[in-house]
Amino acid sequence: MSTEEKARPSRRAALLGDRPGSYAIARHVRMSPTKVRRVVDVVRGMDVNDALDVLKYAPQAASEPVYKLVASATANAQNTDNLRADDLFISQVFVDEGMTMRRIRPRAKGSASRIMKRSSHITVVVEPREARDAAKKSRKNAEKEA
Repeated sequence: MSTEEKARPSRRAALLGDRPGSYAIARHVRMSPTKVRRVVDVVRGMDVNDALDVLKYAPQAASEPVYKLVASATANAQNTDNLRADDLFISQVFVDEGMTMRRIRPRAKGSASRIMKRSSHITVVVEPREARDAAKKSRKNAEKEA
């Protein structure tokens, strides 16, 4: 075994790299990931203000925690990077499966069936639209030159 510890890359570096922007993570949300993904797929790529309006009036129960998370990521971007909410859009949003609580439901003849109470980890990344466009243009120019 080697004596040197390999440091894990920071979550910010994994999500954003050196681009401006911010993120928010909600862990152990007591909703099934499939139900949350239905809501998340609607707002992916939208401007933050439009996404908040859509989530506010969406009938799904999962829209409430996603709304709070988008608002939190926006507030993080405003406070840490001094970005304006009007310039931000949701660049990444994904739902991972969290812990599953297993419960038992009594059935006939002394048997039992298992009830799975699933949870989710939701991640939202917001970036200013100009920074994303500039990064794409620089990547295309580097490909043309190579």
